[in-house]
Amino acid sequence: MDDVRQRKLLSAACHGAIFFSSSIVSIGIPIAILLASDDAVVKANAKEAINFYINLYIFYAIIFVLLVFGALNNPGPILPAFLLLAIISFLPPIVAIIRIAKDPQKAYRYPFILRLL
Repeated sequence: MDDVRQRKLLSAACHGAIFFSSSIVSIGIPIAILLASDDAVVKANAKEAINFYINLYIFYAIIFVLLVFGALNNPGPILPAFLLLAIISFLPPIVAIIRIAKDPQKAYRYPFILRLL
């Protein structure tokens, strides 16, 4: 397999790991790729995917829990909150995979996330 195809595959696997499992286990795929790969672009994509998952599971979950507890007296906002969380979970990785397929030489960066790595 040539380097460009391998770069596309590994980078897409990092960002698409959320589709394999939407639990904490999905963060293991980018961590494994980060540790195993020597390619700088693949490592950058793995770090960005890990940062996205950390943001998703911790920060966005905290905001979601606050929305749910705030909606105990008014259950109307619960369904829109679930839909918003689903969109936040699945749409950005799809965009990342498409961008990587178009330009595998450049690492994708998610907007509006805190970069902890």
